[in-house]
Amino acid sequence: MAEKKEKGVSCPVETTLAVMAGRWKILIIHQLVDGPKRFNQLQRELGAITHRTLTQQLREMEEDGLVIRTDYSEIPPRVDYTLSPRGMTLKPILIAMEEWAYQHGGYVKK
Repeated sequence: MAEKKEKGVSCPVETTLAVMAGRWKILIIHQLVDGPKRFNQLQRELGAITHRTLTQQLREMEEDGLVIRTDYSEIPPRVDYTLSPRGMTLKPILIAMEEWAYQHGGYVKK
């Protein structure tokens, strides 16, 4: 049986896309750029995201060092999510994407 080779990254852009992959991570980062938010606040502002998906995305982002989860060990439970310094380095990318959308978004078929 042939051995499977692990596919390597052929372009640095792939690394960035891997970290920001999916519909929700970019939107979560966009929400957290303005400061810390609680879980329910994030879920309300994101709209159609499920509790399970938001939890999964936040855990992955925490593992990647993009998000910091702060548990205040209070009753009722209070947990805040904020972008880490590494997560904040993605802000210029989001700004560039937003500017591109304003300039060229009207030409894109949806």
